[in-house]
Amino acid sequence: MTTTPRRNLLTDVAGVSVGHADDARLASGVTCVLFEEPVIAACDVRGGGPGTRETDLLDAGRTVEKIDAIVLSGGSAFGLDACAGAQAFLRGQGRGFAIRDVRVPIVPGAALFDLINGGDKAWGTYPPYRELGFAAAEAAAAGRPDFALGSVGAGLGATTVNLKGGLGSASTVTEDGITVAAIAAVNAVGSATVGDGPWFWAGPFEQAGEFGGMGFPSKMPVDGLTMVMKGVQRVSTTLVVVATDAALGRTHAMRLATMAQDGMARALYPIHTPLDGDIVFAAATGRRILGDAVIGLARLGTAAATVVARAIARGVYAAEPLPFPGALPSWRQRYPS
Repeated sequence: MTTTPRRNLLTDVAGVSVGHADDARLASGVTCVLFEEPVIAACDVRGGGPGTRETDLLDAGRTVEKIDAIVLSGGSAFGLDACAGAQAFLRGQGRGFAIRDVRVPIVPGAALFDLINGGDKAWGTYPPYRELGFAAAEAAAAGRPDFALGSVGAGLGATTVNLKGGLGSASTVTEDGITVAAIAAVNAVGSATVGDGPWFWAGPFEQAGEFGGMGFPSKMPVDGLTMVMKGVQRVSTTLVVVATDAALGRTHAMRLATMAQDGMARALYPIHTPLDGDIVFAAATGRRILGDAVIGLARLGTAAATVVARAIARGVYAAEPLPFPGALPSWRQRYPS
């Protein structure tokens, strides 16, 4: 039996695909996480200013338990239209929750704020995110296992306080043989790096030099714990999707999302402030039995937090600067050596 090599991407979870659509002039975009079959999902919101769609449906006890896709978008509240675009594409594919002869695709999503990053947001009466959402879902449906990181999709217009943000991903396999992976659009109110140096907060969790191999400083810099945040309120949010091939119910999926939030705290400083809308979605394809419902879930959640931290650092590491005056530098620009 041949084993598919791990790509260190969300698509290492079988049955999950990812598609991007973005607009360089707009300096914004959309990323769609598409599931081959409807999946159990949940979400955990920690930021004080979230922009979300259909997240109430993910609470325990809701009638519709499974979803078809998750959409991450730029554009703040305008970007939530991207979910409608993905929904339109999926309806055309015959996907969705069946009610007699009608099918309603279930597509939760969340948006980050990138409206003042230098791009042309004068789109007229209707924002372009519905079309971008349709295109991202169409790209995801192509089923290609690899996808771009950095300044693409929902990460195109993303920033942190001191560096260009971006879209990152990472994966791992637990000792139980369960695959868990994350994708993150990093538009943080704070920093992914320690003080004014090149070290990532997620450095202790890095694998195989995936974000530069800088490790962690042997001694905390003088400015390392100084809280530095963007000067404009309500312009920040980091969006994360965690996926696993484990079989989880809604309650366990919610616990997975909660534990995965710790990955944000390992990768960004500060985090979960009143100024951002940080959110983690968790989705379970159900292809592998978890085993022990308590210990197995604890292992899975611990691994999820680690891949979230790594995905965030990879997103910043892979980002390219926006081509506008005054744009933030990328990590590679600031630390070329």
